[in-house]
Amino acid sequence: MPTTPLAQADTASTATASTAPTAPASPASPAIHAHDVPRGLKGVVVAETALGDVRGTEGFYHYRQYSAVDLAETRGFEDVWHLMLHGTLPDAAQRAAFTARTTEARSLPPAVRDVLPAIARAGASGGPLAGLRTALSLAGAASGFQPLYDIDRGQRLDDAVTACALVPTLLAALHRLGRGLEPVEPRPDLPYAANYLYMVTGSEPDAVRARAVERYLVSTVDHGFNASTFTARVIASTGADLAGCLAGAIGALSGPLHGGAPSRALDTLDAIGTVDRIDPWIREHVLAGDRIMGFGHPVYRTEDPRSRMLKAIAQEMGGPLVDFAVTVEERVEAILAELKPGRELHTNVEFYAGVVMELSGLPREMFTPTFAAARAVGWSANILEQAEDSKIIRPAARYVGPPAPQPVPQPVPEA
Repeated sequence: MPTTPLAQADTASTATASTAPTAPASPASPAIHAHDVPRGLKGVVVAETALGDVRGTEGFYHYRQYSAVDLAETRGFEDVWHLMLHGTLPDAAQRAAFTARTTEARSLPPAVRDVLPAIARAGASGGPLAGLRTALSLAGAASGFQPLYDIDRGQRLDDAVTACALVPTLLAALHRLGRGLEPVEPRPDLPYAANYLYMVTGSEPDAVRARAVERYLVSTVDHGFNASTFTARVIASTGADLAGCLAGAIGALSGPLHGGAPSRALDTLDAIGTVDRIDPWIREHVLAGDRIMGFGHPVYRTEDPRSRMLKAIAQEMGGPLVDFAVTVEERVEAILAELKPGRELHTNVEFYAGVVMELSGLPREMFTPTFAAARAVGWSANILEQAEDSKIIRPAARYVGPPAPQPVPQPVPEA
């Protein structure tokens, strides 16, 4: 059993229940004091975390005590994975041990491998991310994952490593099966990012592409209490197993308002097509009230630091797509400043993420799944942290339907 028990089930089963009033509380005097909060819980602090923070007005975010961008520029993915789960950057011996453990966990359990073709066929319309929810749940069961409530921290940590190591293997296999190709077995001699590219494309990537994707992956490991991370923590607060928590997070990420924008940003570049079409295209869509994908962020009120880093990576790689993207960015910001003065709208992580992944050889349908391959580490760290808490997450809602109670109408007699 965990050292800190989880909260009681969502029922009135405490020792003081017998002293509570038997009649239901009236709306004027609720039994539990409720608070009005902004829609979407914007700005509401719901927990404490030691994993990191997003400082939107400063354009800065960090993992534990380190700048996330600095980590992306100077460290490999495995180092940051170790930092998120264990709390420290590894030394050489710790890195070797952790890499060996994560590499060993990449291979799929036979029970999962056998049914992946069926999962890929059934979820073809939703792509690899849709299939991942089912495949990861099955992988958790096949690996013997138990409810967080029933296991200690060491077993939770082991489950987290296993799940995160399996995610890229599952995604790459589902992608290839969906295209009528055989899955590519993971290679133990390749680091996380290079191995992921290898499993998706079937070819070992060059160092430039592998490092570009690795920097992207590191930059997207965690980002505050976003929708998918909060979802994972809500499920973890119930004591569910780790795979169930991750499946819920994946469901949240699949929404186009959360994780579905990198390919849509590239679709925007495709729709514009040429430099001479940028201004009229942007003006038409801004005046129509359309959202320009890849611009704006609910937290940042300045430039997204992830976008700034990814733009630099794209420019290092170079090429016509990069030049066009930079020109579009400049014109969008200028036109938005003209048509919507006073609003700070800059590129977010998705805009240049799409460019970098395209140049690295990842197909567009794998952009959001690649995001998930990184964010699984952040989700898992949040799940482990939430599992140490003793309180189930159970907010309230304001009822706005017809007044109750009302008489139940008698059934109409049959003719």
